[in-house]
Amino acid sequence: MSASALFDLPGPKARMRYRLYAVIGTLLIAGAIAFVIYKFIDAGQFDGELWAWIEYEKIQTDLLAALGKTLTAFAASAVLSLLFGAIFAAGRLSDHAIFRVPSMIIVELFRAIPAVIMMFMFHYGIQLGDPFNSVVAALTLYNGSVLAEVFRAGILSLPRGQSEAAYAVGMRKTQVMVLVLLPQALRAMLPAIISQLVVVLKDTALGFLITYEELLYYARNLGGVAQFGRPLIPVTIVVAAMYITMCLLLAWLANYLSKRERKSKKHISTDDGPLPNKPVIMDSTANPAPSL
Repeated sequence: MSASALFDLPGPKARMRYRLYAVIGTLLIAGAIAFVIYKFIDAGQFDGELWAWIEYEKIQTDLLAALGKTLTAFAASAVLSLLFGAIFAAGRLSDHAIFRVPSMIIVELFRAIPAVIMMFMFHYGIQLGDPFNSVVAALTLYNGSVLAEVFRAGILSLPRGQSEAAYAVGMRKTQVMVLVLLPQALRAMLPAIISQLVVVLKDTALGFLITYEELLYYARNLGGVAQFGRPLIPVTIVVAAMYITMCLLLAWLANYLSKRERKSKKHISTDDGPLPNKPVIMDSTANPAPSL
């Protein structure tokens, strides 16, 4: 019903046309992947000597250590970005200009500056010390500003009747925001939040530009080792597979949370829904009317 309200349901010819487009698109993508693999094979990128590095325990340990640094920067940036976004979204929704205007300026400013430029500013200009600090600070400000707009849009998308009903029962604005609006808005904002967290994860790779020893930094150094034939492409393939796996895990988490939310809503509507109306039978002998 919700789909048909947005557009007409496709007929038999349209469905056949969509299937044809899907097949053609799949064949084109498969052909492109096959062509890339063929060029790699032709260039000898899958020769055994270029992959010998992966058998060394020291390299495996260092690769996992670099992965750990990537995940550490991602976790810190993700938590701080969500906190930054929530605070400044609340500031932008404030009725007081003293909070609303500065929040708007900060969000628009840091959303317009690329994260890599802020990394250079923090590391070489302000000199925050360890490159980890500059990476986390830049990713927090940029992605937190984007998330602030996501939160604000999600809250504003709710019907006004939700907040008006909460005010009618005597709730303050903070209670309305925390107890009524935010839980409902999170359901609608979840796909956008997960998408932005994927951006945070991938942008940690920019840290190699300021010598933060994450996955890409280690891959660049390992790919230039002459002892293993400078296996830049094999190392890049392995690191890319690791990034793809982490992004797929985030997508799986989003789908899991979405399915769990739908199940919980179905459970509530089934167990706690209104009871069916039953006729009330009055016994005239049980409570006789008083005689005058």
